[in-house]
Amino acid sequence: MKDVKTTGSAGLNDFGRAVKILLVDDVELFLELEKTFFRRDDVDLLVAGNGEQALTVIADEKPDLVFLDLHMPGINGDEVCRRIKQSGQQLPVVMVIQQRSPEDEQLCRDAGCDDILFKPVRRRDFIAAAGKILAIRERILPRIDASLRISFGLQPKKYLENFSVNLSEGGLFIATGAILTVGTLLNVEFQLTGRTGPIQSVARVVWVNHPDWIRRPKLPVGMGVEFLDLGSESLEMLQLFVEDQISDGRVG
Repeated sequence: MKDVKTTGSAGLNDFGRAVKILLVDDVELFLELEKTFFRRDDVDLLVAGNGEQALTVIADEKPDLVFLDLHMPGINGDEVCRRIKQSGQQLPVVMVIQQRSPEDEQLCRDAGCDDILFKPVRRRDFIAAAGKILAIRERILPRIDASLRISFGLQPKKYLENFSVNLSEGGLFIATGAILTVGTLLNVEFQLTGRTGPIQSVARVVWVNHPDWIRRPKLPVGMGVEFLDLGSESLEMLQLFVEDQISDGRVG
């Protein structure tokens, strides 16, 4: 099977490349279901249909996380997990088993797995398991294309001005060469078209499109920020603005 790159937002690993997640299952339908859970362009999604394929993909692609079905033809999932752990690789493994089988749970724990999910896999559990291990945040808020003048800076009296590219009620992308380190807190202020009063918030840089390592080629150099303390009035204004733009077909 080929690896599949999905679409979405947020999640480079410590080496500045896209996070690689390997899904291993002998049921094609289950694989397709799982692939819909990671629709983001900074996650490389790899799939394997059995244990032998999984070991080959792990050796070739060096994923950052593996979701591994327990019962498969050939090498069972617990044996694959055991081989991974015995090899000394620092590779987290989440085992997927039938609902509440004590025997299967024990097999997985004896193999050294990092977490266990139960079938039928619920979306929030799948995302939570990945997020807990890799700190990946799911993009759940609708995003619109929006060119707004953004004032931002580390101190209120030292603002820079650039333009946004897209916007959601959770954050925005600023097109700027003034790249800040991921995790940096800053103040942002902007005016919504056709609305009165500015939107102001403390925000945090969550990812960057650095000129030396462009993560999303369709976007310019800049940085994605998330809002941390939008007031209720600003949030309501922003939600209405986004909803109006979505109605006009301006989804980012």
